[in-house]
Amino acid sequence: MSVGGRDVRQIATVFGGTGFIGRHVVKRLVDAGCEVRVAVRDAEAVAVLRPLGAVGQVVPLHAPLGDAAAVARAVEGASYVVNLVGILAERRPGDFDRVQHLGAAAVAQAAAAAGVERLVQVSALGADAASPSLYARSKAAGEVAVLAAFPRAVILRPSVVFGPEDQFFNRFAQLVQMLPVMPVFEGATKFQPVHVGDVADAVIAGLTRADVAGQIFELGGPKVWTMRELLAWIVAQTGRRRMLVDVPGAVAQLQARVLECLPGKLLTRDQLILLRRDNVVAPGAAGLEALGIAPLAVEQVVPAYLARYRAGAEPTER
Repeated sequence: MSVGGRDVRQIATVFGGTGFIGRHVVKRLVDAGCEVRVAVRDAEAVAVLRPLGAVGQVVPLHAPLGDAAAVARAVEGASYVVNLVGILAERRPGDFDRVQHLGAAAVAQAAAAAGVERLVQVSALGADAASPSLYARSKAAGEVAVLAAFPRAVILRPSVVFGPEDQFFNRFAQLVQMLPVMPVFEGATKFQPVHVGDVADAVIAGLTRADVAGQIFELGGPKVWTMRELLAWIVAQTGRRRMLVDVPGAVAQLQARVLECLPGKLLTRDQLILLRRDNVVAPGAAGLEALGIAPLAVEQVVPAYLARYRAGAEPTER
């Protein structure tokens, strides 16, 4: 990678590198010639990433964000640090704050102490200290803590991220297969889905461009959709007939109360709060275009991987 005109072999540490976005970020760092440390709770999970690079180029590290010494070791000697760690639901009370606020702070503090050149923190659209959502508040607190410890950090706020392994389009397509009707929660809420490759490219831009240090970028695709429009489009892509049925707020609240107690947490009350607020790039906010990235549209990518959900499609391995 090139920073400040220097082309040298650098060390990059990626926290959460085995996740959906992380795998794409690791691939780009490997292709740029970096030695990539993948800092995760389960180091064995990094095995699937090792083939992305040469022998020894992808290095697994056991570094839970709550272990300050492990985090410090993970960033020691690194030029670049990326924090992708986030959760959509809490297993126990306080997890949002521990992971998305205190965990992000720990990474930024360690990176600053280690003299890391560049830090990218991946947050989320909707991060808001005043939000009634614990998720949104913890994301906002994480951003503040990161910039306080590492003022040159780049903050990225993606909308719903799509790609072949996503948990949005795939999950709803699976529901289309299973359910006779399609429930719609907060159908008027707007989203601006962004491709996982564009998010990964934004991470690399944040690490390499000298003119973006200390800035916040909101990442969205080229089209804004309502939740109802997205669900209708997914149903159409499966080639099935499903009536879309709006779920009243009180019923949704009751369902979320039940579902958040089940394995997988398909829906939580905190997620319902998030669904009531538009998830789109704010007017005037710097986005993908400011990073030199032309965003891919949902229609360009998603039909190919939703084809496996079409009626009569041959089963495929994911």
